[in-house]
Amino acid sequence: MSLAAPRLEDFEKTIDAAVRGHAQGIVVALGGWTLSNRARISQLSLSKNLPVVSMSRLFAESGALLSYGPDLPAVYKRAATFVDKILRGTPPGDIPVEQPTKFELVINLKTAKALRLTIPQSLLVRADQVIQ
Repeated sequence: MSLAAPRLEDFEKTIDAAVRGHAQGIVVALGGWTLSNRARISQLSLSKNLPVVSMSRLFAESGALLSYGPDLPAVYKRAATFVDKILRGTPPGDIPVEQPTKFELVINLKTAKALRLTIPQSLLVRADQVIQ
């Protein structure tokens, strides 16, 4: 099911709707609003015993169960090379589109413990970072 929370004040109602709908977790889309409110989103979800997953490591660092997505600092550094090429005169249309090549998995064991979840060792060894 897909639920929206256009304002932080609406998020608790959205979480309650997810619980009523028997959701087993929440996947948070990355955006300015969600990124700015990531700690509160994680706290509210944890209070309802719902794990949160997102694509930015900032979510896992703020209390989400885990994150898996592109290494955003690496993406931004790569983007800087495109800006440099454009400023040196390369037409933007001549620069090939690229997709991220480096992804990172961050697992928050503190949150897993609070949710009474056991993360398999096989997943922990693959993580780029494990938050204790």
